[in-house]
Amino acid sequence: MAEHREFFYKRLHSLLGVIPIGIFLTQHLIVNHFAVYGEESFNQAAAFMHDLPFRLVLEILVIYLPILFHAILGVYIVLTGTGNTSKYGYFRNWMYLMQRITGIITFVFIAWHVWETRVQIGLGNVELDYNLMENILSNPVMFWFYILGVISTTFHFANGLWSFLVSWGITQSPKSQKIATYATLIVFLALSYVGVRALIQFAYGV
Repeated sequence: MAEHREFFYKRLHSLLGVIPIGIFLTQHLIVNHFAVYGEESFNQAAAFMHDLPFRLVLEILVIYLPILFHAILGVYIVLTGTGNTSKYGYFRNWMYLMQRITGIITFVFIAWHVWETRVQIGLGNVELDYNLMENILSNPVMFWFYILGVISTTFHFANGLWSFLVSWGITQSPKSQKIATYATLIVFLALSYVGVRALIQFAYGV
């Protein structure tokens, strides 16, 4: 019974990493990328998302609770997991290790990012606009912390997407898994570009 429960939790962990967390990550990075087109463009995009009906309910049910469950179970998996040398080749073992490392980095990054943005906005200390991120990223230490955080997050999602396709039986053959490797690499590079490009815009205005 315990094994079935653990199997279910890991399946749910994998699913939540893609839906809704992966979808939210993609949407969030795209909204941030509006900064590239100017301060007004970002402010309009951010205001549109902020003014959605039932925003708080949606954030709790679709974002915060899934991320919290995914993070807690992810930390448990990191602490209790074992190597998978008998199941995957050498490259996949490195991906397995990187998935765990980037998971911890992503957890810390998201917690800090939420504190600096959503919590401070809720407390009335700052406003949701271009200047918020510009002020945060004007600190070189925070700029590189955000670079590391964004790249870790996009890698964790893209590599987790590969694992999701395998664990849910979507890619079963070696050929399909190889294709998925290239596809998720493209996802990683594309999302990383979108995220990092926005950070550079906020920090340096270029």
